[in-house]
Amino acid sequence: MSLSEATDRLWTATLVANTRITPANSPEDVRRLRFSADGGFSGQIGQCLRVRAPGQFGQRFHERLYSIADLEPAGGRLAVELLVRRCHVIDDFNGERYDGVASNYLCDLPVGGQIEFVGPLGHPFAIPADREAGLLMIGMGTGIAPFRGLVRRIYDELGGWKGPVRLFHGARSGLEMLYQNQENGDLGLYYDQPTFKAFEAVSPRPHFDEPPALDEALLAHAGEVWDMLQDKRTHVFIAGPEAMLPMLDKAMARVVGSAETWEACRAKLQAAGQWRDVLY
Repeated sequence: MSLSEATDRLWTATLVANTRITPANSPEDVRRLRFSADGGFSGQIGQCLRVRAPGQFGQRFHERLYSIADLEPAGGRLAVELLVRRCHVIDDFNGERYDGVASNYLCDLPVGGQIEFVGPLGHPFAIPADREAGLLMIGMGTGIAPFRGLVRRIYDELGGWKGPVRLFHGARSGLEMLYQNQENGDLGLYYDQPTFKAFEAVSPRPHFDEPPALDEALLAHAGEVWDMLQDKRTHVFIAGPEAMLPMLDKAMARVVGSAETWEACRAKLQAAGQWRDVLY
């Protein structure tokens, strides 16, 4: 199912927890929102929900896609977790700053508040049946959300993973390394797992809105990435803003030797169903 193929079913979910996961002194406000969904709703990590926020300027509602960060049964229903960054936009004409409609609506939602959404949409980041398969996860910003859920599941619920698990995550600064800062360091619980490694990348000049040096992190570990791509069992998962793709393609082309080789490698992964991306 593609993201453009919406189901007709409109679901509701009730907010049960709203937790800021970036430090209080960070300019970035990122929230972990946990909802209790309608009975009967089902989905998978990495799929998306099209959330409806109250509309503006005569619109009935305003829609935005958010990927499912985690799912688990709770009280006979499904608990759905979203990771939401409070967004603002600058008007190119007058230079004024405006609040992002959907993100601010969700970040300000009180516990007990309800949302409406359509979904799930898109392909999930499914855990392979072969536990010796490599998992190469590359995310930027809130794109790390579904990967946190995957890492937790394979080590906590499945009892471990034999293949290499590599997570590359980029953020504007060290304070915004979601789930890896001092207040929310739950990914650190898995650093003692022999098959798991996580690599961080931050922006060289965060105050100038330069993107994180995710390409440099990949190139610094090019040997490991290359070895994983040579294994026919490896699955590649990508999540984050669509603007990260050109940088990712250039870095991966250097890892494998050329742009043509990378295009062929990616095409093989896609044909085998071992490439999944959620971009926004």
